[in-house]
Amino acid sequence: QVQLVESGGGLVQAGGSLRLSCAASGRTFSSYAMGWFRQAPGKEREFVSHITWTGGSAYYADSVKGRFTISRDNAKNILYLQMNSLRPEDTATYYCAASFGSGRYSYTGQYNYWGQGTQVTVSS
Repeated sequence: QVQLVESGGGLVQAGGSLRLSCAASGRTFSSYAMGWFRQAPGKEREFVSHITWTGGSAYYADSVKGRFTISRDNAKNILYLQMNSLRPEDTATYYCAASFGSGRYSYTGQYNYWGQGTQVTVSS
């Protein structure tokens, strides 16, 4: 079992920054990959970013590439998402998720555990 709790969401103006955190507990954090997804009202949950269990490789959706940075601290059991140059279209509930599989990192079905989400609202 893995428990995930997101934090750091809020209201920010366009062009601003936020850093999301995801605290993990349960199984050894460094033994699984992690991802961030987001879901806006009336839309499907979409992939944002993925990081391997070592933190050695990271992947991003085209829509956030160059603006968002995913990282993890395996000593503290925390996953981060640094979000810069935020846009109104980034407004969504952001979820962290744990994956014990490999490949297809942009696919929600690849992930085994999910957090409850944290709301990010970007005003224009």
